[in-house]
Amino acid sequence: MMAPLNGAVIAAAPPLASARPAWHRWLAIVGIHVAGVLLWEVVVRVFAIQSFILPAPSRVLATLANPNFSWLKNTGVTALEVFGGYALGLVLGILCALLFVTSRRLMALGFPLLVTLNMIPKVALGPLVIVWFSYGIGPNILITFSLCFFPILLTTIRGLNETEPELLDLVPALKGSRWQLFRYIQWPGSLPYVFSGMKVATILAVAGAVVGEFIASDRGLGYLMIQVQASLNTAAVFMAVLLITGLGVLLYLLVLLLERLFITQDARIQ
Repeated sequence: MMAPLNGAVIAAAPPLASARPAWHRWLAIVGIHVAGVLLWEVVVRVFAIQSFILPAPSRVLATLANPNFSWLKNTGVTALEVFGGYALGLVLGILCALLFVTSRRLMALGFPLLVTLNMIPKVALGPLVIVWFSYGIGPNILITFSLCFFPILLTTIRGLNETEPELLDLVPALKGSRWQLFRYIQWPGSLPYVFSGMKVATILAVAGAVVGEFIASDRGLGYLMIQVQASLNTAAVFMAVLLITGLGVLLYLLVLLLERLFITQDARIQ
């Protein structure tokens, strides 16, 4: 559409992609995933690929009917480790960030130590985890927590320190308390950074739970993968991977929902 402006003719800008209804975007995402699964099925059947190399999606789904795998029980164990470790990392990460921002001396002494501890490969801690805590859900929650904690801590510290100096000076000038400064200025301003760290931690939470089950567990989807791999049951391995992926997607969508509730779209960090 053309519109005159001061004797000149300019073209009206096309509508932005973001102006499209949200369900269009979600429909496209689902469509891409469905197309990928269908292509996978066709490729396996056309090229007659052996199931122990690459099973068809139909064969993968058929493993859900096998009661020997206890899918519901093992999925519940892994979900508890993922969500439990993530929640622990979220709470302690934010609390430690508040302590570090409040005390510069604590920041100078404690933060370098946390950076050093975070550099330790978590897989290398596997034998020590077994010695200290034995097998079970608790040790795996700790491994998941150790992966989620640092990115949340780091982004929260940055968010709390990004407050504009003019706002920091304004609250004391208006006789505001330190709590009011935090509640109305620092914390709302830091939320985009907090949620950015939470998104990164969702990926690490799933990885932490699976690694923990690989090295120190007698149940869970990661443990089940090790067991069925020995018998070359690749379809069951794929099913376990899909369920683990589903847990990660569920956690990520939950974070997106909370972000949508607490932060306006313009303030979100993409």
